[in-house]
Amino acid sequence: MTKYFLLLILILGTGFVYSQTALQRFINHPALKHASVGVSVVELESEKSIVGHDAEKSLTPASTLKLLTTATALETLGDNYRYKTEVAIDANDPSRILVFGSGDPTLGSDVFGENRNAFFINCADALGKSLPKERNYSVFVVDNLFGYDGVAPGWTWIDMGNYYAAGAYGISVFDNSYRLFFNTTDRNGCPRILRTEPEIKGLTFRNSLSLNSSGQDNGYIYGAPFSYEREVRGNIPAGRTEFSIKGDIPDPGLLLGEMLADYLSRIGFQIEKVETARNDYLSAICATDRKSASYRVGKVIFTQVSRPMKDIIREINVESNNHFSEHLIRTMGRYSKGDIYIDPLEAGIEYAKGFWKERGISTSSLQMFDGCGLAPQNAVSAQFLTDLLVYMYKRGSHSSVFFNSLPKAGQEGTLQYFLRSTKLSGKVVAKSGSIGGVQCFAGYLIDGSKKYAFAVMVNKFNGTRPQVRGAIEQFLLSVDHNI
Repeated sequence: MTKYFLLLILILGTGFVYSQTALQRFINHPALKHASVGVSVVELESEKSIVGHDAEKSLTPASTLKLLTTATALETLGDNYRYKTEVAIDANDPSRILVFGSGDPTLGSDVFGENRNAFFINCADALGKSLPKERNYSVFVVDNLFGYDGVAPGWTWIDMGNYYAAGAYGISVFDNSYRLFFNTTDRNGCPRILRTEPEIKGLTFRNSLSLNSSGQDNGYIYGAPFSYEREVRGNIPAGRTEFSIKGDIPDPGLLLGEMLADYLSRIGFQIEKVETARNDYLSAICATDRKSASYRVGKVIFTQVSRPMKDIIREINVESNNHFSEHLIRTMGRYSKGDIYIDPLEAGIEYAKGFWKERGISTSSLQMFDGCGLAPQNAVSAQFLTDLLVYMYKRGSHSSVFFNSLPKAGQEGTLQYFLRSTKLSGKVVAKSGSIGGVQCFAGYLIDGSKKYAFAVMVNKFNGTRPQVRGAIEQFLLSVDHNI
């Protein structure tokens, strides 16, 4: 060997030793004393493992599971895929207005800064120009594309009814969430309920909220899908003339139909009835001979087109949007199995596993119960996450779109404060994941010639979350410095 080659071996070996030391410091951190930890750091060009610890152990990923959901949807449907919500006339009954949902999670969403009511305004305008107003009409919302099990069975009761656990259906509107407003100026009783926005007919609340002086929002709304009885618990800030918390819309298809009917009434239409496809769907589940649809699609009068897939997955990864994620995994399910009576969540999970297995990535560590990571039963290994990240970076059909969908550390979204004011600010793009007892980060570290995919997963830690986040930050800084 030449002295230069020996010197190179010495330098690389020294970097490895430093990295292993950094790893040992990390896993021996007092906040992680009783934790399960999985670490995988892979050099992107060579695809060689640089640092690892229990990299094949299945751990709860929390929202880092969204990397799998968004990558699968992007590779399957492409970055410019758009959902379409169509409004047509029933060819069998010209007085019946049909609204067909395609599973668009962005309909009426406020995350893109657009007019939340644009669908209703534009649809009513199109119908007003196309239909005579002399007859009486009905509105029938076909929202059965994903069936009506809109929440994952693995979600816990403490999440049900809250906006971050909103159901995903063939029709979703306003992010499937509403705001419940309170007056909290009377410190001698429960906060007084003022209204909901939007108004939801028949929705009732059992109010057990108390007031706090900390200024923190600890209020939660509990309730089952399609139930109009809600329970409000926890505590919210005192001394506010208006304060709001968010909940899950019980029946978004029906709400959309009722709001469309209201907009049409304002311009002179007579709407006698609003229905959804839910009753027909439920009555046919156990039927041996399912009848054909009670409608026949006639002229399509209005079409609402969603933002492109690249915008949807960026919202998911930057802001950790559970609702959008759940729509994507069900979209994959319906893409692979078109029968609306087949569970789209199960089908989407099956499709995602098969998709990555076909691309040479082992899925033996993967256990999926949803598409967003909210279910605590979800499990995956750090190695699976880095395998997926390497694939998307080097072989993905939409590599740059996926990379750019991840927030920059210290600058954006859920990573706004992670690695802030360090040398890695803006040089790490990653997805974070956190639920009770879980803190994970997975993404890319790009610092000059240093290019790595990494996944750091911590479960059941005994320290505080800030302590665990700080330990992960120090580990990544040490890895970047020493390799």
